[in-house]
Amino acid sequence: MINNLKKREIHGGEVIKSGENASRLVLPRTSDKTYALAQLDNYMHLPRIKFPHRPNIRIQLDARIIGHDIKGTFGFGLWNDPFSFGIGPAGISKFLPVMPNAAWFFYASNPNYLSLRDEQPVTCFHAKTFRSPLVPSFLSILGAPLVPFLFVRPTARCIHRLLRSVIKEDMAEINIALREWHRYSLFWQDELVVFEIDGTTFFETTLAPRGKLGLVIWIDNQFFRFDPGGHLSMGYLETHAEQILEINHIQINQSMA
Repeated sequence: MINNLKKREIHGGEVIKSGENASRLVLPRTSDKTYALAQLDNYMHLPRIKFPHRPNIRIQLDARIIGHDIKGTFGFGLWNDPFSFGIGPAGISKFLPVMPNAAWFFYASNPNYLSLRDEQPVTCFHAKTFRSPLVPSFLSILGAPLVPFLFVRPTARCIHRLLRSVIKEDMAEINIALREWHRYSLFWQDELVVFEIDGTTFFETTLAPRGKLGLVIWIDNQFFRFDPGGHLSMGYLETHAEQILEINHIQINQSMA
């Protein structure tokens, strides 16, 4: 399965095949002036309308983290790559952003704030889904005049509340030893997503994503913060040592039902 995934390596990030169906995603020691990424995916070369996965799919893999005090984000699961700004072979259809749809296992360190719900923990490892309307990407142009107001606190707070009413999300925090091997799986159906850890159902939600999604497995040193107070910031975090996401036994089972 892993041979069907494409590597993305930026500024020293490296994907190293470590077995027949295993890889190590390595993030080097990096300054806060540089973005580093190690990623496997099966969608970057495609327009969003041709992303490969739809409901009735089960994804399973074994994973562990090597390193301490992990900076940035890492995770694995399904999403619609809503903020891609690359044109390339995918064409103009991926140049413009869309609203997020996702189901994944996700980690974010401080100062990330990647949630629109005030009551949810945001700097932790968690199972999460996003569900948004399937609005054509070209309509995002209509929102361009609002961008400068994201940097003005009072209006940014209003925009945050507006987005919260449109983009729905659900999550559950995961408290396990990330440096130990665990088996993770998610089952995405039309109206249900089931997350399992080590063969036991951990979290179920009826807030399932919409549209076609792609598989992504990554580790990077990026942060993005848009909190309920209207504070917007983004950038890169210094990593003082290698950070490694190790994965094994990837399985994807897509039902035709």
